[in-house]
Amino acid sequence: MSNPQQLRYSKEHEWLSAAEDGVSTVGITEHAANALGDVVFVQLPEVGDTVSAGETCGELESTKSVSDLYSPVSGEVTEVNEDVVNDPSLVNTAPFEDGWLFRVRVSKEPADLLTADEYTEFSGS
Repeated sequence: MSNPQQLRYSKEHEWLSAAEDGVSTVGITEHAANALGDVVFVQLPEVGDTVSAGETCGELESTKSVSDLYSPVSGEVTEVNEDVVNDPSLVNTAPFEDGWLFRVRVSKEPADLLTADEYTEFSGS
């Protein structure tokens, strides 16, 4: 399992892309997707919602459990991935590509986001 070097990671197993025009993309890591098992339902924040770093902003339901989705940054949701809502298995098959969850206009980024190497050491993956 390889965590893309250009992303940053939270200890809640979300990833965050570098901002483009102030907007970053958020998803869950391959490690988290594998731990969840087959994702069958995704509840995401709505466009226009304000999310806060480290706070719950949605849910991922798998055949094994229901897990909270945490925002790695604070900001306003600008887009949600409707493809994932319609086909939650994308979270499992392509967590770093088509399985992204939402985009957020970042207002505040916490200092404790991890690099890919730090996340790999933290998660053991």
